[in-house]
Amino acid sequence: MGLSKQSNRRSAGFTLIELLVTVAIIGILAAVALPNYADYVTRGKIPDATSNLSTLRVQMEQFFQDNHTYAGAPPCAAVDSTTSKYFNFSCVSNATTFLLTATGTNSMTGFTYTVDQTNAKATTAVPANWTTNATCWVTKKGGVC
Repeated sequence: MGLSKQSNRRSAGFTLIELLVTVAIIGILAAVALPNYADYVTRGKIPDATSNLSTLRVQMEQFFQDNHTYAGAPPCAAVDSTTSKYFNFSCVSNATTFLLTATGTNSMTGFTYTVDQTNAKATTAVPANWTTNATCWVTKKGGVC
């Protein structure tokens, strides 16, 4: 009788196969989730450049309305490296034209966005796995605006 009770008893715990299947599923989920999360974080930092460029453009137009020139406008006084944590802003201007540029720093290195007096927006540089677009500000991989 003692033998039959022991043979009917099932051992507690997981088998090696069950553990390996669980580890494989977690590995597959991590391989998909981590790159998508990294792209999501990067896309979340892009509005820092585009919104600041839009603000600077408005300031340039306000200066032009008051002075009838873009030369000497405050946003063009120096490179702005304090407004944003991820982008430096610079400006080149003369009497009739300007070009505002946001250049990525830190985790956004490789991104460069521009806007000019005609409101022509462009993405002139992106990291290797992204696609540039000369007619808009790229916000997603593949040149999506």
